[in-house]
Amino acid sequence: MRVFVSLLLLGAGACASAPSRTTTSPTTARDSMTADIGRGATSLPNADPFPSTYAPFPSRPTVIRNVNVLTAAGPVIRNGAILMQNGKIAAVGATVSAPADALVIDGSGKYVTPGIIDDHSHLGVYAAPGGDALSDGNEATSPSTPQVWAEHSVWPQDPQFPRNLAGGVTTLQVLPGSANLIGGRSVVLKVVPGRTVQAMKFPGAKYGLKMACGENPKRVYHNRGPSTRMGNVAGYRSAWISAEAYRRKWDKWNADHKGDPPARDLANETLAEVLRGNMLVHNHCYRADEMAQMIDIAHEFGYKIRSFHHGVEAYKIADLLAKEGIAGSLWADWGSFKMEALDAVKANMALVDHAGARVIVHSDDPSGSQRLNQEAAKAMQAGAEIGLPVSEEQAIKWLTINPAWALGLDDKIGSLEAGKNADVVLWSGDPFSVYSKPEKVWVDGALLYDRLDPSEQWRTDFELGFVPFNRN
Repeated sequence: MRVFVSLLLLGAGACASAPSRTTTSPTTARDSMTADIGRGATSLPNADPFPSTYAPFPSRPTVIRNVNVLTAAGPVIRNGAILMQNGKIAAVGATVSAPADALVIDGSGKYVTPGIIDDHSHLGVYAAPGGDALSDGNEATSPSTPQVWAEHSVWPQDPQFPRNLAGGVTTLQVLPGSANLIGGRSVVLKVVPGRTVQAMKFPGAKYGLKMACGENPKRVYHNRGPSTRMGNVAGYRSAWISAEAYRRKWDKWNADHKGDPPARDLANETLAEVLRGNMLVHNHCYRADEMAQMIDIAHEFGYKIRSFHHGVEAYKIADLLAKEGIAGSLWADWGSFKMEALDAVKANMALVDHAGARVIVHSDDPSGSQRLNQEAAKAMQAGAEIGLPVSEEQAIKWLTINPAWALGLDDKIGSLEAGKNADVVLWSGDPFSVYSKPEKVWVDGALLYDRLDPSEQWRTDFELGFVPFNRN
């Protein structure tokens, strides 16, 4: 990619030119006793010690005409048009007006969609090539590790990132693995070249908390506990009890600054942010009964689960998910590969969707993440086979606006509406066809992938000089 090569050669670009967002917390007269301590000595809600340095890549006004537009906000617009300008979607409709200097693309026979959002990725923390040296997704040293942050394991040069971009994915939530009851913080990334993880971080995105139930923690910790599902539940509750006490102490001290501040604890600090509503819970869970138990625990401690991930038995409690406002981040046809996944049905997504709950197509897999459009198509077919058809207008939401909601970013991305970020994919044909591929991909209005132009196909530093240009 020309723009990224120049960034490396010149030592300038998005991450170098962006102003630092790190500021010193102000002190007041009544806080003079703490004026001489650093920011790291206090636990503040929504603290941001590792701020995003992302800045959009250069873009130009671009209009795509005569194209089928799947907006994820309404009916498909046949032979419509979309205008991207200044990094935003400027107009969408049957026709649009474009400035004289706009690049005009004829989309005849093609489709435009929002950029795909994968809310369950391990790119960067389980980087390629695989091996112990790049296996950084599970801090499997304790059943509860909320103190760890996925971004501190992300390798920005993972060659899987450009392959995801080529699959139409423009935003990823990178999660810790599922060895632990509480695995740590996730990070939301834009799928763009960056020398640091901060240069890829989605500005303003909330952190997520990765939790896991069932067989994985039992298997990993069976020799030292928990070794049973009742041990798992006791572990969650103990962690939340400790976090609630921590939150009260710090909320009181931050309000009045009386006496010495409480001691910081990184694990409780993360969980306190969940209890304050500042972080979103993403819960790995397969069985219906365990999902219901996790909802009970959330009720007990006053937090909300944003989405159950994998949810092989989500169809059994689809009405409960709809009632609770919890999304299901699901697979099209993975299942039966371990005991808790045995009751899988291929129509899971269609059943959950028809019950009124939010459905999300997720990957948990670097290869699957490149073909999420095909995963959605498989789930659509499975629904049709049992008499629950899903329209393309609804299925595109599974890939875009629904995961945007799960990440708390549906006001910025996930649909093609004026004013939103111009994360856009031009497909060679119907995106729900196995024969269609992303032809061009824009992030914030910048063309970062062009299947027809090898010079606009991102390769990470790891691959430079070794991998020939892709000319497919």
